[in-house]
Amino acid sequence: MFSNEDYLTELLIESGTISEEQIHQARESIPGGKGIIEHLLTSKTLTEKQVAETLAANASMAFVELEDYPMDPDILASIPEDIARRYRVIPFHDDGLLLSIAVADPLDFEMLDSLPLVIGRELNLTCAALSDINSHLSQFYSSGESGDGPKEPIFSVSTGDSEAGAETGDAPIIRLVQQMLTEAFRLRASDIHIEPLETSVRIRYRMDGKLVHVDTHPKKLLPAIIARLKVMSGSMSIAEKRLPQDGRIQLKMGDKEVDLRVSSVPSNHGESIVMRILDKTALLLGLPELGFFSDDQAEFEQLLGLPDGIILVTGPTGSGKTTTLYACLNVINKPDKKIITVEDPVEYELPGINQVMVKADIGMTFGNALRAMLRQAPNIIMIGEIRDAETANIAINASLTGHLVFSTLHTNDAPSAVARLSDIGVKPFLIASAVRSILAQRLVRKLCPICKAPAELTEKEMRALHLDASRTAEASIYGPVGCEKCRGNGFRGRMGIFELFNIDDEVRSMINGELTTGQLRRRARELGMRTLREDGIRKVLAGLTSGGEVVHATMGDAD
Repeated sequence: MFSNEDYLTELLIESGTISEEQIHQARESIPGGKGIIEHLLTSKTLTEKQVAETLAANASMAFVELEDYPMDPDILASIPEDIARRYRVIPFHDDGLLLSIAVADPLDFEMLDSLPLVIGRELNLTCAALSDINSHLSQFYSSGESGDGPKEPIFSVSTGDSEAGAETGDAPIIRLVQQMLTEAFRLRASDIHIEPLETSVRIRYRMDGKLVHVDTHPKKLLPAIIARLKVMSGSMSIAEKRLPQDGRIQLKMGDKEVDLRVSSVPSNHGESIVMRILDKTALLLGLPELGFFSDDQAEFEQLLGLPDGIILVTGPTGSGKTTTLYACLNVINKPDKKIITVEDPVEYELPGINQVMVKADIGMTFGNALRAMLRQAPNIIMIGEIRDAETANIAINASLTGHLVFSTLHTNDAPSAVARLSDIGVKPFLIASAVRSILAQRLVRKLCPICKAPAELTEKEMRALHLDASRTAEASIYGPVGCEKCRGNGFRGRMGIFELFNIDDEVRSMINGELTTGQLRRRARELGMRTLREDGIRKVLAGLTSGGEVVHATMGDAD
């Protein structure tokens, strides 16, 4: 209830508000000796007004009763609801110089440090009874939290709607952060990077896989920007600046719900923040939107109908593996199927699917989560990533006992996944028995459909892609131009290029024979596997992307 209960207890004794004997009796009647103040309040040995007056005297603050002050919506709007609720504070008077705020707990030093930064005003802090503040929070803000359920608000404060038209009463830092988030979403950025430099703060967005510098702010704004984002996350400590932290922000952009995964890391010039923007509309992506041509899509959809086995998606970090897995689950998510996922972290919440987040610090590892999941009798399991022998063997055993398992691996191409599983300790005969298919993928930027123009591949691109004039003569090859819609770079959005390696009887015998990755790859090519580069070439010839994009994305493709 209060941030420092032991110290508050000492204050109450010193002030003569309560005796040591009463504290002793309270401790004896409470299991573990915790919640003494709450017990004293419940038993009416102590009143909230007495607590507030004691705290106010100790902090050299005035004690106020909020019923003496008419609530002005403009003044209340000076503090967003998320901040007011998190710190249990109410603004009640503004003389133009000082904003007067009633706080419930002057011993909450994080709150005392954070409020001036987040609000950006000179403050006059006073103390009020906790019940008085809670009552006003329920009555005057938009989402009441009393036991009677939400109350009709007298007015509403924008706390999560990062719209361009922010509340006019919002502090400059709040408007700055709202504008940053809104602009990143409008430009379809996947990440926001807030980077402290020696004398300034650099803001960069990652758009279509490329980092783009968009703004620079004075270094003095860094603490306030970081404090605002930590408050919005609801779980990150503003006081902690020495250790990395993770949080999550949920926003509504227009009619879309968006999650931001927030990561803070201390650097030599201050805390650096990176936010991954998770647009929930991505959950609705089908296989064509990922970049599958109709023939690959038909082949892959057949795999999704298998009753058991493992389907692996491979590629480096940032190649869209998780998005592909979600798209697969979206295709097969039906009422007659029980689907469970184990992820680190859960990026999107999928309706109708049971999702488990890995929490290694409390023992909820991939292995432990998987063992528990199997007792839930699922039909389909999705594992965020196979990282070690324990996870791999549990996944394989699950697939061999009638479950369809989806997961990812970090390998450069599809056949290399066999060697990777072997390297982490999985027996070749188990790999051959369990794995049904391996999909390797990369992301390439799509040409802007508005400004792309007919073009020819350069000699260098022709050589790198092993193309000759006979293949390009009838093709619809386009190149980037640049327009306002794509911010002048000629590309807008990304798509996948794929390499699908199906494990048939012949390939199983090759895996059991422990053939090298090179031998597996050559035989897979003979059996009709299309490589990443070959799939990319098809998309160049169809006018969907440029030759340079495919060359860059498939540098490691020896074929």
